[in-house]
Amino acid sequence: MEPSLAFLRDLAAAPPWVGLWVNFMSLMLALSIPFAVKRVEARWALLVMALSMPAMIALYSLVGYGRLLGLVHVVIWTPFVIYLWRRRGEWRFRETLSGKWIALLFATMIVSLALDYADVVRWLLGDRA
Repeated sequence: MEPSLAFLRDLAAAPPWVGLWVNFMSLMLALSIPFAVKRVEARWALLVMALSMPAMIALYSLVGYGRLLGLVHVVIWTPFVIYLWRRRGEWRFRETLSGKWIALLFATMIVSLALDYADVVRWLLGDRA
């Protein structure tokens, strides 16, 4: 079976909250499209999305569905989150819809990274579930 289809099948078999969370993260990244014309952060978010998807499928092809998949987010998203944090003075959260989106994207990625770092550490400690 093609790796991306197999990945989606395994994702669908995961607990329901995992699918909901993945869909929410995907929505947050996809919302970068309308903001990309005016916001450099949105253009970087598009690049992060474009890199993350094939990297996730590639790693899945090597190791299957498990905790180590969080490594993709750890490697690709961590620098992006640091970048966003350093630009927080430019978000204009109170004034613009795009600023609100950036703040929500940042929060979403922080939550995801907390889960991903925990999964990678657990994998390194032997929990290969």
